[in-house]
Amino acid sequence: MSERVLVKQLQAREDGPVSVSGWVETVRDQKKVQFVILRDESGAVQLVNPATRPAEDGSEQDAAALALTESISGLATGTFLTVTGELKHDERVKLGGVEIKVGALEVASPALPETPIAADSGLDKRMDWRFLDLRQRRNALIFRVSTTLEHAMRQYWIDRDYVEIHTPKLMSSPSESNAELFSLEYFGDQTAYLAQSPQHYKQMAQAAGFGRIFEIGDVFRADPSFTSRHATEFTSVDAEISWIDSHEDVAAMQEELLATAIAAVKEKHGAEIEGLFGVEVVGPTLPFPRIPLAEARDIVKARGHETQRTDGDLEPEGERQVSAHVEETFGHQFVFVTDYHPEIRPFYHMRDEESGLTKSYDLLFKGVEITTGAQREHRIDVLERQAVEKGLDLNGLEHYLDFFRYGVPPHGGFGMGLARVLMLLLGESSIREVTFLFRGPTRLAP
Repeated sequence: MSERVLVKQLQAREDGPVSVSGWVETVRDQKKVQFVILRDESGAVQLVNPATRPAEDGSEQDAAALALTESISGLATGTFLTVTGELKHDERVKLGGVEIKVGALEVASPALPETPIAADSGLDKRMDWRFLDLRQRRNALIFRVSTTLEHAMRQYWIDRDYVEIHTPKLMSSPSESNAELFSLEYFGDQTAYLAQSPQHYKQMAQAAGFGRIFEIGDVFRADPSFTSRHATEFTSVDAEISWIDSHEDVAAMQEELLATAIAAVKEKHGAEIEGLFGVEVVGPTLPFPRIPLAEARDIVKARGHETQRTDGDLEPEGERQVSAHVEETFGHQFVFVTDYHPEIRPFYHMRDEESGLTKSYDLLFKGVEITTGAQREHRIDVLERQAVEKGLDLNGLEHYLDFFRYGVPPHGGFGMGLARVLMLLLGESSIREVTFLFRGPTRLAP
């Protein structure tokens, strides 16, 4: 494969022969001159061609020039091609201060002339034609931001000697409960389940003596929710650490992780994000505010919102009200809500011996929950008792409970939805906008 010249490299090149490849974004076919905006994965450049038309008097014209003009006239938006021509720096050119005078065009793949989506198409329509929707500079930036965010998190963990694991997504038993599970036939009379989370295997790594681990991978929830923040398949960011004293050790690691990752995004993409999304990336200060759940409920009530939930947890509007309070009071976009009642937490969350509340937290970012974290219960007798209290069958948890029968250190961790972080960081209204190919109750394609 020959080395390509990317559009973003043109400004640094001297005037002269050049060849670039990409897709046609727009064509302006004027009588005397033709303009084409060619875009690749790095940016866009203006192509210019002095148009050669058939002479009105029938006189002979340059055949090659006529053919080139005709080819450009016939280009449809989305056509992939390679152009060879003369690069010229010209400060009058608004698009990067450079343009290419076309010498030759080689069409790699023509596009149909009628594009099925437009700039004002609705979200569902754009999702139907996602590969076209993603050609926009704005949408392409989302996944560059995602790459930077994930890389920065990985680097944070690698620098601190964490082990990256890849847990199985096919399980013989429910990963956490019997709810929200996808089941499938597995070689005859066996039933497999798609993993809701890597929770069990993260904890297995602690029993194995790994100490500190992380995973960034897909998880699955058979949840028929049609909200802006739910999906049936999404990327989960998980970490688990040994020898902790409380959930505060997990929270301290996570807030440092996020501050590091967001700082990397701000440094690399901050100006472009502000230009295309109108959002300033704010690097959070440490530590993040902490508010116990009981206090959070009081804050919500004092702000005039009456919760509709009966289990004591915060509903989405309650989360927004708590975050608004924190923004007004502390000038912070993040807040840990802590000290949840065991009734609204999984059986494996450790409970405080004095209060009876769980050693856990939810992390809110701009009014939306992005994380649940906790210290885990590592004592087998307590773990079994808490599972029975939740109405779970210990036989179905046999493989999981085995981890704890042969010794496991005090540990804890968190799970975080990557798409929610991206959505909130970029000020988007739905995780569908920041997911490469969204999966929900009514969407299995493309």
